[in-house]
Amino acid sequence: MFSLRRVAVVALATLAVAPTALAAKYAAIRTSLGPIVVELDDEKAPVTVENFLTYAKDDFYDGTVFHRVMPGFMIQGGGFDHHGNYPGGIHQKGEGHGIRPPITNEWRNGLKNMRGTLAMARLGNQPDSATAQFFINLKDNGFLDQPRDGAGYAVFGKVIGGMEVVDTIAGVPTTRVGGMGDVPREEVRIESVTELSKAEAENFAASARLEAAKKRMAAAEAELAAAKKELQDAEAAMKKGAGE
Repeated sequence: MFSLRRVAVVALATLAVAPTALAAKYAAIRTSLGPIVVELDDEKAPVTVENFLTYAKDDFYDGTVFHRVMPGFMIQGGGFDHHGNYPGGIHQKGEGHGIRPPITNEWRNGLKNMRGTLAMARLGNQPDSATAQFFINLKDNGFLDQPRDGAGYAVFGKVIGGMEVVDTIAGVPTTRVGGMGDVPREEVRIESVTELSKAEAENFAASARLEAAKKRMAAAEAELAAAKKELQDAEAAMKKGAGE
C-alpha cells in the first residue's frame, strides 16, 4: 500500500513538470484618432500573435491605414498605404514591401469574434491566406466563428484600452475608391504598433480611459452650456413677449 508521504511526493513531482500557461502579450496600436491597447493571447493563438508582433517589430504597420470601416460590424486595417495621396492613391502593400508568407488559420483556438476582439483578415475560400491585415469586431459576430468556407476567422487578442477610439473610427464617413467600398473619406492612419510589457499596457490603458473620460466630460459640459444658453434665450423671449 502506498503511504501518504509517497503519494504527496508523486503529486509534487507531477506539478513540477506540468506545463505552465504562456503569459499574454500586449501592444499599443497608435492611430491618428488615438491609441488602442490590446492584449494578445499567445497561448491560444501563438502563430498569429508571433506574426502580428513580427510585423510590428518590422515597422510594417507604420503609415498604413484603416481602409475598411463598417459600422455595426468591424474596422479593418494594417495592409494599405497611400504614399501621401489619400484616398486616391490608396493601395495594398505587397511583395517587396515587407509582406511575409501567409500563416496557418488558428480559428479552432476557442476564442470567439466578440465585440472588441482582434482577428485576422483573409481571403474568402482561402482559410490559410492571412498575412498582415487584421480587424477589430464592433459587436459580437458569431457567424465569423463558423466554417462557412472551410474555416472561421482567427481571433488572437482583445482591446483592453481605447475602445472609445475604435468606436470613433467606426463612426467616420466612408466612400468608395476604385473598386473598394467602406473607405474612410479622411485618413485614419496607423502611426505605429509597438509591443508593451504588462505594466506598460495597464498604464497605457488607464491613460486611454482617462483621456476618454475627459473627452466625455468636455462634451457634457459643452452640451450643458448650450442647454443653459437655450434656456436663457427662451426666458428672455418670454419676458419680451410678456412686456409687449
